[in-house]
Amino acid sequence: MRKQVIAYLHTHWDREWYREFEVFRMRLLRVFDNVLEMLSKNRIPCFYFDGQVSALEDYLEMRPENEDLIYSLIRHKKLFIGPFYCLVDEFLTDKTCFEKNLEIGIHTARRFGCNEFIGYLPDTFGHSKNVVDILRDFGIDKCIVWRGCGDFPAEFSWCGMDTVNLVRGYFHDTFSLKETIETKAEILKKNLDLISEKSKDCILLPIGADHLGVETDINEQIDAVNDILKNDYFIRLGSPFDYFKRVENNFKEFEWNDELRDNSKTFILQGCYSSRLDLKRENVECIYLLDLASRFVKQQKEIKYNHLLEYAYKMLLQNQAHDSICGCSTDDVHHENFIKYKKIKQIANTIIDELKLKNNFEEKKILNLSDRNFSGIVEFESSKPIAGYDKISAQKGFDKFLLTDTQRIPVTEDYTNIYTYLAEVKNLQPDEIEYLMPEISHSDLKITENSIENSNINLRLENKQVYVNGIRVSLIDFADLGDSYNNGPKADDSGTIFKVLRTKIVLKTPSRVSLRIDFEGNWDVIPVTVTLDKNSTFLKFYIEWVNTQKNHLLNIMFHLKNPIREVFSEDMNQLIKRNFDPEYDIRKNLPDKRGIEAKTNTAPMQRGLLIDEEGNNLGLVTKGLTQYEIYKNNLLIPIIRATGVISNPLNPARSTPAGPPIEVNNLQQIGSNIAEFYVFFGNHNAFDDVINQVYNYIIV
Repeated sequence: MRKQVIAYLHTHWDREWYREFEVFRMRLLRVFDNVLEMLSKNRIPCFYFDGQVSALEDYLEMRPENEDLIYSLIRHKKLFIGPFYCLVDEFLTDKTCFEKNLEIGIHTARRFGCNEFIGYLPDTFGHSKNVVDILRDFGIDKCIVWRGCGDFPAEFSWCGMDTVNLVRGYFHDTFSLKETIETKAEILKKNLDLISEKSKDCILLPIGADHLGVETDINEQIDAVNDILKNDYFIRLGSPFDYFKRVENNFKEFEWNDELRDNSKTFILQGCYSSRLDLKRENVECIYLLDLASRFVKQQKEIKYNHLLEYAYKMLLQNQAHDSICGCSTDDVHHENFIKYKKIKQIANTIIDELKLKNNFEEKKILNLSDRNFSGIVEFESSKPIAGYDKISAQKGFDKFLLTDTQRIPVTEDYTNIYTYLAEVKNLQPDEIEYLMPEISHSDLKITENSIENSNINLRLENKQVYVNGIRVSLIDFADLGDSYNNGPKADDSGTIFKVLRTKIVLKTPSRVSLRIDFEGNWDVIPVTVTLDKNSTFLKFYIEWVNTQKNHLLNIMFHLKNPIREVFSEDMNQLIKRNFDPEYDIRKNLPDKRGIEAKTNTAPMQRGLLIDEEGNNLGLVTKGLTQYEIYKNNLLIPIIRATGVISNPLNPARSTPAGPPIEVNNLQQIGSNIAEFYVFFGNHNAFDDVINQVYNYIIV
């Protein structure tokens, strides 16, 4: 029986990737000019603009004269936009940012007259199950996905939501190929046959690809193909909404209630979560600062800052587009990302400083902006020497209150010492303001050149090896023959374990102590500074070093007692459980033919993870370390993954290109690098407590 094919015209629009933003925008002008002309002359029935509005805003900045036409096309359901502001990566975006993405995107789309939305996510590198509930919260009841689906049918129920699996992906550029119509029909039939195996009486066919325009003779080509395929398929142009109506009774036949990260049928490119970790660190800091500034604005009811916050969130979301935050673009693209991050921090910090000045925050006052009680050691700065507090540093600068005061101009005499002190906070209630106090209880800290401990946690050196509460911690380095998308391991590589070279006490106060441990490998010395506060339940690890080597993967490794079979890691601000086969070794399972991406024992995380199974207990909170790996009883956290090409066609883990083979020198991460994480032991409540300590919303 001849099957009906609903084809929708689209273009997948990365704002930046293997070309820089402004270069792609100039291409956007040409592509979308043509689309608007074809829509306005009824040469195509409709166009699906990739589920995002940022590209439309980018276009209208340069073509404001076309705004009325766009309004009209959207209202007549010929042009579909939204619901997202930008197509962000789902695993590197926290819940607040994902909600902001929908909030800004839907508001913009509705302003243009669009009120029908699909959770359109075909190209993100796997899918978080938590996005389904967020979509529902915004009134969206349908979704389109691709990567990570495994051997799924074309229609299925994903966590209760009607979802379409683009069986053969979103990039069908057949009609733009320089081939005969007979060859095009042959290519289409092969793809339609494969989609048909997973579909019923109707098939959805995307027509388009990355940054691709619509062929001016698309109707004539479709008519010609229909003549050739008349015994098998009939293609007509429509929209994804048409398809959902046709297959509305098919979704309940297959149900899936977990995340979508199966790479047996599609690449999910898991190496992105350890690529350019300097970007991930900036992203996490900006998420925290913008959330802090937003909470302060809300607490003070200062609505005049709302537009400024949205402006900053838009920049952050632009940086969270999957080819940007995943670290798989050109060096120039990522240079612009860093500039945006700097701007975001400038805006967030200035909002905070202005509100502190307005509220006459003295140097020793503290405000708790979180929704939890807070106890712990905090840092604060003062331009005046203050007795009674532990002073940990001093540097030259201007007092922030002076820099924020619009009635003052800083002069040379104002350039002075800025001191950093420690103070103790006990049970500070949400929204409560109080004066900071010096140390008010006995210190339980102990430190030697071989140990650091308090009443809750300890680190010891034994036989030149480091143990935290009995768990061995080491640095291990592997060769990496991969690229920005995938780690490319060598089949025979067992890694190089770094040795402890020396230790040194670098801070010793009643409130805080720090021990530096220098690790030595075959090439660099890596200094690891471990810090512990009194009464704290966690150790802070801070690593700042100069990387001199290329094509390698450096991990911090925790050796647990038993094989690790399950890990709880943070996803959209909640812990989700993932199961692992601890015996799986990627180096013994590298593909020997094209088109296969090796299965890995790696997974993304946001701010941390927890291992809480019989015989094994360990928790980590990180600042921008966004991937972990399981092997036997070892937990490995990449602190740098240095490669030098966007897509290596000889990557042993993938054996097929995932993008252009452009050399990108900064991907090697040569130069200064930082890694920061916190180690604790306990259950889910302990994880929440440490998150509150590390990512607390405290104004000092």
